Amino acid sequence: MTQQQPATEPLSKEMQDCVQACMTCHGVCEEAMSACLRRGGEDRTRIMRALLDCSEMTRVCADMMMRRSPLHNEMCMMCAQACDLCAEACMTMPEDELMTRCAESCRRCSEMCRAMAGAPM
Repeated sequence: MTQQQPATEPLSKEMQDCVQACMTCHGVCEEAMSACLRRGGEDRTRIMRALLDCSEMTRVCADMMMRRSPLHNEMCMMCAQACDLCAEACMTMPEDELMTRCAESCRRCSEMCRAMAGAPM
């Protein structure tokens, strides 16, 4: 674990970029979840679970970084894993533009979170 950064200091550029990637991914996952719910179907259950997990993890991860939680490193690693699983699930529907966009956002977020997991605040 890292030491907590004083709340008066701004977040590093890398952390700001990671927070933004998390929030972008969260939004795309929510949009994709809404589309899956409208379309329905049993075959979407695995995708919807992955979308829910990723959506929640990215939001919580961004929140923890913004409040400078000393647990942000561990959360970033978990978030990266959730993003990887979501990207994989979304790519089972490569013909769907929204799912492809979601997978791309998840991959970008995963990369940034993995980098942030090893970075000091």
